[in-house]
Amino acid sequence: MFKRRKPRSYGQLATEMIYPRGGWRRASAYVAHRLRRLPDQPHRIARGVAAGIMVNFTPLFGFHFLSAAAVAWIIRGNILAALLATFVGNPVTLPFIALLSVGLGREILGLEGKLSPQFIFHEFSKATGELWHNARALFGPSEMHWYNLGDFMTQVFWPYMVGGVIVGTVAGIVTHALTVPIFIAYQRRREKKMADRIARASRLAAERKAARDDIDAP
Repeated sequence: MFKRRKPRSYGQLATEMIYPRGGWRRASAYVAHRLRRLPDQPHRIARGVAAGIMVNFTPLFGFHFLSAAAVAWIIRGNILAALLATFVGNPVTLPFIALLSVGLGREILGLEGKLSPQFIFHEFSKATGELWHNARALFGPSEMHWYNLGDFMTQVFWPYMVGGVIVGTVAGIVTHALTVPIFIAYQRRREKKMADRIARASRLAAERKAARDDIDAP
């Protein structure tokens, strides 16, 4: 009953993962709306958002949801808020996140060499291809090799992790500081609207009762 009349093709699903049908602005507005309406304390929601933001700066692709939930649980943040905040790491922002995280990590680890988004993407592609080759080698005549993966771990993964944890932690702290007042203000305004609505309903009920009493009076 709740399924689409015309199911989306695999191509459409893949395209919408890169660029949502309503655009990233609409997707961002939806995430912000869901975050504001979470039924939890502002500090817990803000900690959850901070956890999701921090995880976005790590190279744990495919595990960002689990990592964000784990970090939110550790710091006693809202887990759903952490999951929603991972959408900040999308195909539009990831190249900048990767460049910043890997660049800082390589600087800290003392690695030299030109750094660019193309270099990072190329290293990820080589490592993924080698993993796929080794997986097929388990069931075929090919020999397994690990030199591409070794270069990837040294040149990209560990710098990405080191730099990402540092930058992500700073980004999470700043996000927490900025979002707590926003969630507090939103919840107060929402509570005030609810109180006004209840008061208005009570006043209308009292007026109706008074009108009925006047009609019933002899």
